[in-house]
Amino acid sequence: MRRAFSLVELVVVCTFVALAAGVALPRGKYLLDGLRLRQAAHEVSGAVALTRVAAIRRGHVARLIVDRPAGTIRVESGGDTLLIRALRAMHYVQLHATRDTVTFGANGLGVGIANSTIVVRIGARAETVVVSRMGRARVSY
Repeated sequence: MRRAFSLVELVVVCTFVALAAGVALPRGKYLLDGLRLRQAAHEVSGAVALTRVAAIRRGHVARLIVDRPAGTIRVESGGDTLLIRALRAMHYVQLHATRDTVTFGANGLGVGIANSTIVVRIGARAETVVVSRMGRARVSY
């Protein structure tokens, strides 16, 4: 009757567990980064929609402010802050934008000459949120 495992058996099992973890953990991190990236891009897209709706409902200018160094987005309308999201702290992403502020007028149309692009990035992976002058936000994967 055998009551315990030998040292050799324990070392072999621990080696197999370590090899399996070494293969699985990088893939899990890649998947987790993808989920964080997608969630952050959807939060940016939602903030664009909130900014446009706030401009229309309140009847005056609303702004989406992208603070690249802090990694935050903020929605302001009429001196009120409607939303603040610290995307870097929540999702470990970096933000890059063609303009620091996306502004919508009371009619819901973008103010400015061109579309705005906000890039959400984790390492080499990125998703792009393009905001048209008509106020539509499109997320590119």
